Amino acid sequence: MWTTHIHSYGGPDVIRYEQVPDPEPGPGQVLVQVAATSMNPSETALRAGMLRTVLPLTLPYRLGWDVSGTVVAVGDGVTSWSDGDRVIGRLDAGGAAASLVAAPAGSLAAAPASIPLPHAAAIPVAGLAAWQAVDGRVRAGQRVLVNGAGGGVGGFAVQLAKRAGATVIATASPRSAEAVAALGADEVVDHTAGPLPGGMDVVINLAPVSAEAAGGLAALVRPGGTAVSIATPIPGHEHFVARNDPGQLARLVALVDAGELAVHIAGTVPLAEMAETHRLSGAGLLRGKTILVPS
Repeated sequence: MWTTHIHSYGGPDVIRYEQVPDPEPGPGQVLVQVAATSMNPSETALRAGMLRTVLPLTLPYRLGWDVSGTVVAVGDGVTSWSDGDRVIGRLDAGGAAASLVAAPAGSLAAAPASIPLPHAAAIPVAGLAAWQAVDGRVRAGQRVLVNGAGGGVGGFAVQLAKRAGATVIATASPRSAEAVAALGADEVVDHTAGPLPGGMDVVINLAPVSAEAAGGLAALVRPGGTAVSIATPIPGHEHFVARNDPGQLARLVALVDAGELAVHIAGTVPLAEMAETHRLSGAGLLRGKTILVPS
């Protein structure tokens, strides 16, 4: 099979697209024929070695956390999936940037039936992060600021906050503003053009910002309000790392199939071009979710 991996930390040029023997599913695993994986900005930091203290890798390392595909074999002890099942999942050990991957059966959820299977690869990492940022914090009638709404997590967070009944103010660059508005934001603010509105019940930060800017976000929260960040910490508020949760993933799939959550794909590229996709992401030239499909 073809796979995309790194043998060392470094720039995008360390990414290799090479043939390796096909994997076999071990006990508790299923073999998935990959329809697509997706690009997450955090994977550029992983590749560069910036996350080695919190996510140390055994090199060579196969890239790809998001997967959508079809089960083609099951390992011993697996009763939850059968050959031909369409699945999606977040693979914390990586490996989805390939034509085949042996995935833990318990990490997967049934893929949505209402969208193309490759598009479903945009859901797991970004969708789970958005769900966990919004769920339990955002309520009807609140004013919610989503900072960094033009990215993959932001697109889901805007929709989930709006679905909860909040008034959603989203920050996005001019090139992303139209797409963010189409996802339901009540107001889209160019974060480079002037001060952001205050008096927020909830601030959700999804963007890596300076410490000074993070302090500014804290000042936008009304007394008694709350803020949460999956990127730069906001002083005095919660910072979290999204966790894998197949149950929540299944609930996201249900919303997609019910027409209550849109999966917006900004672009589709061949898996062989992952190095170039990393270059574009590192330069801030990607918006939304880009999916990568095996040749």
